[in-house]
Amino acid sequence: MSPGAKGYRLRRTPPVTETRLMNQDLEELAAALGQRLMQSGLMLATAESCTGGWIAQVVTGVAGSSAWFDRGFVTYSNQAKEEMLGVDGTTLAAHGAVSAPVVTAMATGALARSQARVAVAISGIAGPGGGSAEKPVGTVFIAWALAGQPPRVRRLQLPGDREAVRHQTVRIALEGLLEVLGGGG
Repeated sequence: MSPGAKGYRLRRTPPVTETRLMNQDLEELAAALGQRLMQSGLMLATAESCTGGWIAQVVTGVAGSSAWFDRGFVTYSNQAKEEMLGVDGTTLAAHGAVSAPVVTAMATGALARSQARVAVAISGIAGPGGGSAEKPVGTVFIAWALAGQPPRVRRLQLPGDREAVRHQTVRIALEGLLEVLGGGG
């Protein structure tokens, strides 16, 4: 049967692309995070808005992640942030969903509503619309929380399109988790 004939599937090795390399980078970070969490005996929870569960997807791609990943909250709407994570509506109204106070509340809410002792929370404007002069497209806030310690928060201004902003956010979030757990990223 010739290639392309009915019933014959030509399989090709996908080319090494920038996207594949970037995804491999995330997989390696997630595997390192899993090892660090296992060594520490800690569980992780995620609270994600603009990344839509991408961190949870990457970490659950690591075999054995059920030993160190408790759960992920995808809280895209303000109502979800309030209902699932206990973010106060007055905080959302005063600062907006993309803010340090909100991601701090998301991270502490994820810890309070899970068995995890480590959490990461993200809210941002990935674009292409939704930005403002104060918070342009690419503005992202990330909070990392370790039970018993005040959360660390970082504001980012990331370049690129929606996919690039989200990918960079996931990478930085994973690197930050490794830093919170000690030993750098």
